[in-house]
Amino acid sequence: MRWGLILCTILLSIMAAAPARAELVFFQSGRAMSVRAIRSDGDEIVLQLRSGGDIHCDKSLIVKVEPDEVEYPEEVLQALPMARTIFEPPPIPEQYRDLVTKTANKYGVEPSVVSALIQVESAYHSRAVSPKGARGLMQLMPATGRQYGALDLFDPKVNLEAGVQHLKKLLTRYDLPLALAAYNAGEAAVDRFGGIPPFRETQDYVSRILRLLRRS
Repeated sequence: MRWGLILCTILLSIMAAAPARAELVFFQSGRAMSVRAIRSDGDEIVLQLRSGGDIHCDKSLIVKVEPDEVEYPEEVLQALPMARTIFEPPPIPEQYRDLVTKTANKYGVEPSVVSALIQVESAYHSRAVSPKGARGLMQLMPATGRQYGALDLFDPKVNLEAGVQHLKKLLTRYDLPLALAAYNAGEAAVDRFGGIPPFRETQDYVSRILRLLRRS
């Protein structure tokens, strides 16, 4: 009895010290996402993101689910943006390719920049919602969307119109890295620090988008 109690205590200590793990969800598009938990909600699957927030998607979009063997220390995850756990991104999904290209060209923004930003922001999930309330493909806050007349931020066309306009506004004021930092942390933060703010989330965000652009 005593040894059983000791063994249980040891196991509980190991579990408490071990890094958190997740599940890998594979989509028909070829994309994979690491999530904290999965649950069914009618015809939809709800994916609980490791960094907070949920994504609702149709069951038919998911091909398989496997254990994620990558370690995710919780204290690091708290500082990461929602899309940090999304793996190697594929090209622009076919259903958004023309829309992204036309909208980016309309406002004089490089389509590859818009695509990389969307990959990091939402992984092309048009109904994604962040823990802070940012919505849609380009993860716009409702207040930002209203500046550009965008009310239904879950509509991909509406979201892109507002998001690309906002990005263009930032690009007319800053170079690309600073514009990305301002998109994530706000212009006031960039101006206050005279560069990319010393926030782990923002630094990781900018670095991730620039890496995607280099790969493309």
